[in-house]
Order: sequence, then structure tokens, then C-alpha cells
Amino acid sequence: MLAVRKARRKLRMGTICSPNPSGTKTSSEVCNADWMASLPPHLHNLPLSNLAIPGSHDSFSYWVDEKSPVGPDQTQAIKRLARISLVKKLMKKWSVTQNLTFREQLEAGIRYFDLRVSSKPGDADQEIYFIHGLFGIKVWDGLMEIDSFLTQHPQEIIFLDFNHFYAMDETHHKCLVLRIQEAFGNKLCPACSVESLTLRTLWEKNCQVLIFYHCPFYKQHPFLWPGKKIPAPWANTTSVRKLILFLETTLSERAPRGSFHVSQAILTPRVKTIARGLVGGLKNTLVHRLALISVYPLRFSRRSR
Repeated sequence: MLAVRKARRKLRMGTICSPNPSGTKTSSEVCNADWMASLPPHLHNLPLSNLAIPGSHDSFSYWVDEKSPVGPDQTQAIKRLARISLVKKLMKKWSVTQNLTFREQLEAGIRYFDLRVSSKPGDADQEIYFIHGLFGIKVWDGLMEIDSFLTQHPQEIIFLDFNHFYAMDETHHKCLVLRIQEAFGNKLCPACSVESLTLRTLWEKNCQVLIFYHCPFYKQHPFLWPGKKIPAPWANTTSVRKLILFLETTLSERAPRGSFHVSQAILTPRVKTIARGLVGGLKNTLVHRLALISVYPLRFSRRSR
């Protein structure tokens, strides 16, 4: 979340650029949309797991539908309360964790996306949606937005971490995986040794997308990476001090080989946090605290170099 807030400020200042029709950019521009392509040559052969890569939390939740049913990720008590229209408006204040769309996040330099998906009760088709308390956009729409960016930026690599699935049976999983294949095609990177992945090897194979799938269904498709290859320890705290300690500890204890690693530099509201800031919402209750750890950005790597 912190990385995205910083990106919003850069967007306002004009320091994030998209490719113009000629494909050129001035030397004075900082173009986060192509930051991987702009890395110095000596980093092209470094294992990707050794790079610090910015990511976002609940990456899709820049928009949620307060008119939709409450998601299956919520308790029965919340679902009953949500029958009152005001409750969904308050839920939206705590469900939205981003203020940039997928495209804007990508242009800001975000390359790791935390994704939670669900089927929608009552839907006759097998459509899958992003979810965080309330339903977000269709997964297909999000994938197409991401693919459009990748086509215009052929040297940028992204990590899509599908880590929570709700109300999904085998048919839903098959539908989702088919959507992933249709969206990215040959851009998908088959699961392999983490240490063998470098920017150069991915560029040579024209691969741009790593899909991590936290479900046994990954075994049926070579382009789905097992969730264990990308652990994301969670501090589950509202305390900045405890969060920093947790991040430092988990970074030092990460596996030396064989997997990527996500450092979740996020604060998580508790029930009493929500009760105290019910009307203010997440942004006005917790987000401002993250300014205290602005020198400790969200990192995604095997070790810091």
C-alpha cells in the first residue's frame, strides 16, 4: 500500500511516464513503467529472487461494489448486518486498500500483485471476481488490463499471486485457469528453478508473467507455480514498531534458496480499530501510520543486495 501511495504522489508530479508513440523518453524523465528494462546490464543476469520488487496489497481493491452481496470471505454475522444498507457503505471504507487501478499501479512500477478471488452467489455462469469483503471487478477484466500493459512494455515482468479462493469448486478453478491462459498465452512462464530465473532468460523466452496458485490445482498446469514458492509472512498488527520488528525478523530468516519472499509492510485493523474509526475508514485510520516506515519500503526478494 505504501508503494502505491508514493506512486500516486509521483503521478501528480509527472515523474511516472508511459511510452509515447515514438517509444522514446527524455533523459530527465524517471519512467517507472519501464524500470526493469532500464536496469543496468550487470543486473540482467542476477536471479530475479535477488531483486527488490515493489508490490501492492489486495491489489485489485481500488473499487468494490457496495451493491453486490457480501463476499463469502466474511462471517455470517457480517452478512446479516449487511442487510442494512449503511453497513455496506462502511464496509467499502475498510475494503478499499488501493487508490490506483491495475494500469496505474503498473505504470507506477508495481510488479507484484496480491490477488483474492471468488465466484458470486446466484451467478448462473462461472464468472470469477476479485474480492475483499465486497466483490470487485471481474478477474477477466483485470487480466486484460494487465496484458495490455505488458504488450506495450515487453521487458517488464510481473508476479500474480492468487492466494485466496472463495466459493470455488473444480469447475471454477478450470474456468479461472482458462481465463489466465487466454489472457497471457505465451507470456506465461513455466514453473522452474527459482535460481534459474533472470531478466535475461525471461526476455529471451518472451515470458513476462509468473502465476502463483495457492491451491493443489496448480499441479495440473506447468505454468502455475505452487504457492509455497512465494511465502508471504503476515505480521497481523496495528503497531508500526511490531511491524518493523516482524519484517526485519522474517527477512533475516527467509529461505536462502528455492523460493521468492514477500515482505508485507502493511498494518491490519483489529475489531476495536474498526469500531474506533468506523466512519473514517482504513485510509484515515491506519494508512497515515505507514508514513513512519517510509524508509522501509515493501520488498519482494530472496535477500537484499
